[in-house]
Amino acid sequence: PLSPFKHRAFAVVWTATVVSNIGGWMQNTAGGWLMTSLNPDPRLVAMVQVAVALPMFLFGMPAGALADIFDRRRLLLAMETVGTLVTVAFACLVLFDRINPASLLALTFLAGTAAALVAPAWQAIVPQLVDRNDLAPAIAINSAGFNISRAVGPALAGLIIAYWGLQAPFWINAVSNLAVIGALLWWHAG
Repeated sequence: PLSPFKHRAFAVVWTATVVSNIGGWMQNTAGGWLMTSLNPDPRLVAMVQVAVALPMFLFGMPAGALADIFDRRRLLLAMETVGTLVTVAFACLVLFDRINPASLLALTFLAGTAAALVAPAWQAIVPQLVDRNDLAPAIAINSAGFNISRAVGPALAGLIIAYWGLQAPFWINAVSNLAVIGALLWWHAG
């Protein structure tokens, strides 16, 4: 079941993706927490999760077409770079106390859009990272990595917010995105 890790490209890209996904879940958790401090209206707090999930609903199918039309590695690099820039802007607004409910929702939606645009491409590159014999376990490991990050990210966010403040998860997510960009720059599709 761990045979995909013998492929260096898979191991590097998978590890960077898990780290980045943990950062993303940390940011999502911090976004909800931030909204409760800006405006505790339950509808606005719920809108943070809408802003996270709505882009996948709106852009999931077009993103699949983009993954088929464009070079997947370049698409991933472009969208991860855009997502990182959005996250840095988000972190700066939080750090300098310039964030408000509208900008929080807008930036959350933009970050969610970048994530939605890369999701199909991430799934589609797996066959380029492993041999055909290792494809089924690689797909399973990808799913496990997503679920690991989904469990670890919010828990870490709570600890990090308690120790370093509400802006820290946004900065950590920006840095974690750099791991993915670095892995994609390192990996050259054959």
